[in-house]
Parts: sequence; structure tokens; C-alpha cells
Amino acid sequence: MRLPYLLAAALTLAGCAGGSVNQPINPSISDVSTQGNWSETGSDFDETVVGLAFSGGGMRASAFSYGVLMGLDRQMLNGHNGPRPMTETVDFLAGVSGGSVPAAYFGLRGRAGLAEFRPRFLERNAEEGFDTQVSLGNVLKILGSGGVNDNSKFPKWLDDNLFGGATYGDLFRRKKPIVWISASDLYNRVPFTFEPLTFNSICSDLSRTRLSEAVAASAAVPGVFSPINVENFGTSCNSRMPGWMTRALGDRRAPAMQRASALAMERLRNDPERFKYIKLMDGGLTDNFGVQPLSTMRENRARGHVPLTEEQGVRIRRMLFLVVDSGRGPAGDWTRSLASPSAFDLAGAVTDAAIDAGSYKGYDVFIKVMDDWEADLRKWRCSLSAAQVAKWRGKSGGWNCQDVKFFVGRVSFDDAGGNRAQLDAVPTRFRLDSATIDLLANAGETALVNSPTWREFQRASGLRGASVAAR
Repeated sequence: MRLPYLLAAALTLAGCAGGSVNQPINPSISDVSTQGNWSETGSDFDETVVGLAFSGGGMRASAFSYGVLMGLDRQMLNGHNGPRPMTETVDFLAGVSGGSVPAAYFGLRGRAGLAEFRPRFLERNAEEGFDTQVSLGNVLKILGSGGVNDNSKFPKWLDDNLFGGATYGDLFRRKKPIVWISASDLYNRVPFTFEPLTFNSICSDLSRTRLSEAVAASAAVPGVFSPINVENFGTSCNSRMPGWMTRALGDRRAPAMQRASALAMERLRNDPERFKYIKLMDGGLTDNFGVQPLSTMRENRARGHVPLTEEQGVRIRRMLFLVVDSGRGPAGDWTRSLASPSAFDLAGAVTDAAIDAGSYKGYDVFIKVMDDWEADLRKWRCSLSAAQVAKWRGKSGGWNCQDVKFFVGRVSFDDAGGNRAQLDAVPTRFRLDSATIDLLANAGETALVNSPTWREFQRASGLRGASVAAR
């Protein structure tokens, strides 16, 4: 699948003539800021909060991430309603490219979806949904429209086999977890996240957008697919820009990615005729670990608990956030000689180098964001009155505002035991044989329990073995 990347690097991508995936906000709605509001997640949470980010990597990433979920499902957490699997404590879930599929499906179906995911997706040939043949005709399609496949084939396959036409409205009704699916805004060169604030800012109703279309945008490999279109409705609904964007526009010292995203939104809102359509492709191009959405949410630093609710911010004692990295290590034999790599090897190496370098830098920033959030959360908790603590906790006695700890890290092929070479050999495709699915899923479970972050989480909580209990 590297030929499309080579062609994409050499050619200017042209817009597809297909339709857009979104619709405008109903003008009768008076307060668009509440549309698709994820801030009220109910009271179904414990003192432990779990967050997961699934990286890109085709079905390889989907299967490895599925294995991590299965591993979490075997860990029992004793919460306020008794023992339950840790998969029921997942409050935050991000996905990009191949990782967007399990993220969206688990967000929609929860723990019940785990038993369905393998037969309905992993064991299917998702490439039935699009053309991957190398031919002159397909090269001409790339030249004409930027991709071999238009923006209707893959979403249809996903709906027929997995999502059943489910929309973000269906996801919102579940309340938990918060799910971030990210693609890449080609023109503005920044991540584009399918989440309410972004869509409200362009006066679009995210609740009517199908999950299959968000996943297809996130996984739209250059050359294989034409760009996916999101229509910009400007400020037709009198919406406001999110506060973090306004602050980033006024601060030249704001983080570079935050400011670039704010400038992108300013262009969309100020000139909706020129920027009528947002052209989206593979989210891995700008954020292959899928961590940017949470970093963005934490820009609202006026409230130390965000994106937790106030009640969660008081009740939480520990957070486990794992970035599930399905990226492969370097490959190829072209370092053995003085000769330059072939065009195909060079195209793959250039693409991998750009994506990996950007992902590692983004991850380093994410670690700093999470450290700052932990400090901000403690500061906010310690600023509360006894009455506020009692309101959200049920009582003020025994309250320790400093008693909160974050455990943040990566789960990767390095944690999967001695299978690194086999895992690296799995191609970035959307079809796998049964033995390879077993290899990846088992590796995901093994990598979870071998992860230094997971082990630190267990030790700091006074836990042993597979059973996890919150005090």
C-alpha cells in the first residue's frame, strides 16, 4: 500500500466531487453550545478513571488495541457498586486511523461490543469496501480526484458490517465514555477532531453525522481514498469560538499546535465561502497517537477538573491513561549498501519518519500536559469549601484534597514479550488472517500487563496480580 503514499507525495491532492458527511445545526436551536454536550456523564464512575488512546496502523492497530481492551476486561475493580471489569471504568477514549475503529465501536457498544468486534470486523476483509489494486486506471483516478476510492465506499462497508448506521447522537446518549475520533485537516495541516465544540464552531450538527464517516475520514490513507468532506457553515447559527481558541489567537506564546488549530478555525469562520469544505484524510498524518484532543481540552485551565465533571474531580483518586502504540520499528535492507533506496522504499521511509517523529513529539507534550493537569486538579480540589466537597462527594469527612495520582504511559510492541519481530512484520492493511489476529490480540493483553505504567499503577494502589481493587 506504499504506492499511494508515493503518488500522494508527488502529486497535489484534488478534492473529491462527493458529498459532505455533515449537516447544519437546526436554526431553531437557540443555544448551540449545548448540542452534543458530553460534560454531564452521570454518576456511573468510581475513584479510578481510565483513559485510552489507540494509535493508527490499519487492522494491526485495531487487533492490538482490541487485545488491550480484552486484558482490561479481565481486571476487576471494586467500586461503589461492587466489583466490575475495568472496561466499565473507561471515561476517555481516543482513536486515529486503524485505532479509530475499536475506539468508536467500544464507545458505542461498551463492554458488550467486545464479543462482537472480532467476528464483525477483525475477521472480515475490510478491503472489500475499497479498491487497493495497482493499475493504470487507479493511477489516473489518483491524478484526477486524489484517491482511488471515493468517500462513500468504506463508510458503507463499515455500516453494513459494524456500525449499522449509528450516529454521534447514539454515542452521546450513552454519556460515557467521551470518544475523540481524529482526522487531518489537509489545508490547515492540523488535527481535526469529531467532537461537539469543533462542529458547533462551524454551525454543524455532529449528532447527525454517522460514526462510519468519522472513522473513514480518520483512516483515509492518501491515494487509496479521496479526501472526506466536512462542510463549513460559518457562523450562520451565531456560534462562538471555544475559549481555548480565543486565548490562543491572542497569545503568540501559546503552544504551536493549539495556535495553528485556532487560526484554522478563524479562517473557517471568517470566510466560509472560500473555505466551504474541510478536506480530511488519515488522522495519523498529524497525530498518530490520538492524544491531541485531550491536550486541547486541558487548555481550559480556568477549571482544574475539565474534562472531568466537578463530581468526578472530587471523587477521583487515581487516573490510568494508556497510549496504545501499534507502530512498527524500522524495516528494510537498503542500509546495507551505498545505493539509494528504491522509490517505494524511500516513499515509505519518508512517510514513516514524518509520522513517527511528529507522534513522539506530540507524546512528549502530552506527558507534560498530563503532569500539569494532575497539579491543576490538586490545586482546584484544595480550593473547594467543605460544603462543595460534601455536595459532590456525599460527605466532607476524611477528605484529602491531595489524594489524587495520575499514571500515564505507552503500551507498545516492546511490552509484548519476544514477539517484536513478528509484530513488526504485520503490514498496515485492513485484512488479517486468523493466526495474525490471535498474535496481535494476545500481544495486546501481554503488553498491558507488562507495561511499566500498568505495573506502577498496581504497586501504587497496593494491588497484586490480575485483581484490581479501589479502596
